[in-house]
Amino acid sequence: MCKSLCSTPKDPDSVDLGWGLEISILNGCSRLMPIICGPHLQKHRCNWWRGTLHWVGYGAVYLLEGFQEEVILAWLCIEGPENPLVLYPTVMNSLPATSRMQKISVLLFLAWVGFLFYAGIALFTSGFLLTRLELTNHSSCREPPGPGSLPWGNQGKPGACWMASRFSRVVLVLIDALRFDFAQPQRSHGPGEPPVSLPFLGKLDYLQRILEIQPHHARLYQSKADPPTTTMQRLKALTTGSLPTFIDAGSNFASYAIVEDNLIKQLASAGRRVVFMGDDTWKDLFPGVFSQAFFFPSFNVRDLHTVDDGILEHLYPTMDSSEWDMLIAHFLGVDHCGHKHGPHHPEMAKKLSQMDQVIQGLVERLENDTLLVVIGDHGMTMTGDHGGDSELEISAALFLYSPTALFPSALPQEPEIVPQINLVPTLALLLGLPIPFGNIGEVMVELFSVVEDPQPHSSALAQASALHLNAQQVSRFLHTYSAAAQDLQIKELHRLQNLFSKASADYQRLLQSPQGAEAALQTVITELQQFLRGVRAMCIESWARFSLVRMAGGAALMAAACFLCLLVSQWVTSPGFYFCPLLLTPMTYGLAGAIVCAGLLTATGLKPDPVVLGAMAAVGSLLPFLWKAWAGWGSKRPPAALLPIPGPVLLFLLIRFAAFFSDSFVVAEARATPFLLGSFILLLVAQLHWEGKLLPPKLLTIPRFCLSASTGPPRHNGTHALGLGVGLLLCIRLAGLFHRCPEETPACHSSPWLSPLASMVGGRAKNLWYGACVGALVALLVAVRLWLHRYSNLKSPEPSVLFVRWGLPLMVLGTAAYWALASGADEAPPRLRALVAGASVVLPRAVAGLAASGLMLLLWRPVTVLVKATTGAPRTRTVLTPFSGPPTSRADLDYVVPQIYRHMQEEFRGRLERTKSQGPLTVAAYQLGSVYSAAMVTALTLLAFPLLLLHAERISLVFLLLFLQSFLLLHLLAAGISITTPGPFTVPWQAVSAWALMATQTFYSTGHQPVFPAIHWHAAFVGFPEGHGSSTWLPALLVGANTFASHLLFAVGCPLLLLWPFLCESQGPRKRWQPLGSEAESRVRPEEEEEPLMEMRLRDAPHHFNAALLQLGLKYLFVLGIQILACALAASILRRHLMVWKVFAPKFIFEAVGFIVSSVGLFLGIALVMRVDGAVSSWFRQLVLAQQR
Repeated sequence: MCKSLCSTPKDPDSVDLGWGLEISILNGCSRLMPIICGPHLQKHRCNWWRGTLHWVGYGAVYLLEGFQEEVILAWLCIEGPENPLVLYPTVMNSLPATSRMQKISVLLFLAWVGFLFYAGIALFTSGFLLTRLELTNHSSCREPPGPGSLPWGNQGKPGACWMASRFSRVVLVLIDALRFDFAQPQRSHGPGEPPVSLPFLGKLDYLQRILEIQPHHARLYQSKADPPTTTMQRLKALTTGSLPTFIDAGSNFASYAIVEDNLIKQLASAGRRVVFMGDDTWKDLFPGVFSQAFFFPSFNVRDLHTVDDGILEHLYPTMDSSEWDMLIAHFLGVDHCGHKHGPHHPEMAKKLSQMDQVIQGLVERLENDTLLVVIGDHGMTMTGDHGGDSELEISAALFLYSPTALFPSALPQEPEIVPQINLVPTLALLLGLPIPFGNIGEVMVELFSVVEDPQPHSSALAQASALHLNAQQVSRFLHTYSAAAQDLQIKELHRLQNLFSKASADYQRLLQSPQGAEAALQTVITELQQFLRGVRAMCIESWARFSLVRMAGGAALMAAACFLCLLVSQWVTSPGFYFCPLLLTPMTYGLAGAIVCAGLLTATGLKPDPVVLGAMAAVGSLLPFLWKAWAGWGSKRPPAALLPIPGPVLLFLLIRFAAFFSDSFVVAEARATPFLLGSFILLLVAQLHWEGKLLPPKLLTIPRFCLSASTGPPRHNGTHALGLGVGLLLCIRLAGLFHRCPEETPACHSSPWLSPLASMVGGRAKNLWYGACVGALVALLVAVRLWLHRYSNLKSPEPSVLFVRWGLPLMVLGTAAYWALASGADEAPPRLRALVAGASVVLPRAVAGLAASGLMLLLWRPVTVLVKATTGAPRTRTVLTPFSGPPTSRADLDYVVPQIYRHMQEEFRGRLERTKSQGPLTVAAYQLGSVYSAAMVTALTLLAFPLLLLHAERISLVFLLLFLQSFLLLHLLAAGISITTPGPFTVPWQAVSAWALMATQTFYSTGHQPVFPAIHWHAAFVGFPEGHGSSTWLPALLVGANTFASHLLFAVGCPLLLLWPFLCESQGPRKRWQPLGSEAESRVRPEEEEEPLMEMRLRDAPHHFNAALLQLGLKYLFVLGIQILACALAASILRRHLMVWKVFAPKFIFEAVGFIVSSVGLFLGIALVMRVDGAVSSWFRQLVLAQQR
């Protein structure tokens, strides 16, 4: 606080300021003293009438010479009558333009910090999740794979390529997600026991009969798919014979044309006619290759029949024609049934029975020169999902059948296990085609036996010939690939090449004298198989190309961004902190860094990489901050000041940081997070007890505000905070019931409540659960309305309030109706199915449209207060002082200032003089003290309902627990936060850490896991049951909203951590007492009752308000940044770990996307608070303009 003496005129007795405010000047008062608060505490002298009067908020601003952001609280007459008058307060806020610039600076600074993290994540990802080098070389008949003649017995045959064809045509039936045990018969565990009855066992009955009746014509294999087990990656492997890479999983629903050599292109190059029908993913992988194609949309996992029925419509007529050489039919019903119902549902039995009939129809139509291949691209988990590398996901069925004898040996006791990519070289040689250039699969030698020749030597030589061609092709690929890339292990590569050279030499010697060399042939076959299997193992281990420079640079950039958040979160509370220079210097340096980097890349002839340019811009913008921190630190501050985080919170962050380096902790995070959160809550309650803060939060009794501390007994005891803690622990425990077990814990059983109601069998149980879900919706709606009603916000005539009163019930009704239709769509009568299908489209879109409309109304008119105006007689307020003359001491000023604040509250409610004849108009604004939090709660509710619609019905119970849990946590955290007026305001680290941890806990409680098989793909079809056509961004947006709903809600609601302590200021009117003293006792009496200011205290100091929002955002980004940094370091250090692609890489990807969603949500939440603040200021200005008119 500072003082500035300004001269005042002696002539007028009063100066009218408008809006019923006037400065009354006693005759003889010759000098006025403004009481000034602000960041620039300087003394100035000026003539008061030369200032310009600006109305802002519910006060006025005198723009004095030299003053910019100072807040003038009141004018005191210091030279004049014996008993000076305390004049009306004239200033509440700083200038509008200055406050607006501060808000913009805060938002832009948070956006810049987010950009730093994004640049670090992108740079690290570009070095960690690189795809392998894809060669565009192609095999051809004119170029043998290696030196030497054609295999024995093929010379001189017409049309001979690398090997003479054994089949002219092939029918490839791809049954998506045909798990290996789906092709197994029902078996008993032991003799005399009844067979195990599961819906998916024994349904491929015809396939089993063929194996028993014609063992030399058919074979069943257990094919092992390489992860990731997503459809597009499996199709690439099944046609190229190569291994997919981890990052390709992200493009599973945005397929790109295959550039590598593949079986389909080889067929087309040889003039063979390829006909396709089924999954439209093939359309993007092989554009323009098929001679005839029937594509059907593949992404609608709720549709079990459209694709399969479309295939069956064209399958048999196409087979009966002669206009094809390869016929591909990709059925999706089994996969979609698994996604929708799971493998144990009766619908799965129906689908498998249908596929059995398809196989029977194909076998009956096959000709002798045709090979039938039935294969599953991958399996599925016990819940029907896929994408990972669990045994059930990588295990698929492979069935081969030929009308002519194909296998010389009898049916084995147990099916042979073969890698899935082995089918590619096998089919290529059987069809007389070159093996695709990049294949690393091994031919299935059993299919190259000479069945009609009883001599074992002939079969062994044919198998050796096929293997040698295969090995030559793989050796050629290794030589070409190692010359173009350096990611293969050199020692292992040399060892394998030596092994191949020896086996090839032995094979060439055997060709010279083929008779009587059965043992030598078996040795050659073994050596060639060892070479091919060694190559595959080496590629699996080596094809994770890491750029250590980019990985280290990305991690360093994220670490620097975390340090920046920590540093600036301390600076914002310092008295001399400026907002405007926050971005000018970083933007200049960042632009310079990007220009220099682009110039260097261009000068060296390299193509500018956007990721590298963005990283250099981020590094350049960081340099001035880091230099300032280094230069300004010196020896003035102890090293411990670098970590202003309290010890318990620091320990918690270290535990979280270290846990990401253990695959066991990452897998068990769903159980560890509730434990950490519960421990944190107990720590908060204990801390409140130690600090004596078990009372509900209220305004601190600071001496300079002349408020005496309460001497009466406390209104609450320790049971208040203890009850909050117990309620929180109970909510956490209940939310833990909705858990999904990771694949690595087979003993764990996922909650059955995560599945949709449509998967339930039994009408009564389904109806009871439906009632519980609708009850949760109604309870959530009632809770929000009661909360708003408590603060009188539901009485406002504003459009957003009217929408809460009428729009939210419509959203609840639409959600309940959609759930009813979705859970019973399969049971609807045929005549109503069209109506049900239409309503399933309209209702979700209507709910989403209502939510969007409500948010738009809230942004348009966010001030949700009730205003009442009455005319009355003007009243002039005089504040008496127990001293005479001007205030001469700090105690005198401490006596005056609180009374000024109280009167500002009255004037805000106050008197708006329309005309002098009518008298002043008193304006009462009810519950303006909750205007910020009311807008936040309304926005969160409007966001929650469409997000809830994307989840299964029973997750509504989790959302209800989420809101209750957040409410209890906010009250518990507010109990330990001290409110100081006029600032600075701050949110402690304990609150921010607990809030971020609760977001993680809610992520797991809604049935999610940081692995791809656990993604809720069904969310993409809410409101779009027929799919999205060629669009990929909309389904990705819906699935992302489902997965990261908790991140979004908690990030948007993060400003509540700052607002809630003010909101929790004791409600209702209260009496204000002046301090008693010997001189003032006779003239001071209790004053009239008043409403508490609550959140309006934040407007008393806009500089501190903006600084608190910036500090809150930086703290939240720091806590989230520590998590993504730990994941990046863990993935980097453990990049050769056995579980890197199963645990650490998916965790990093989910944390990175979660950080992006959270940072965007945080930005939107803070922007909403600032929008409300600006709307409040505009609201007051409109009142003033109305008075002036």
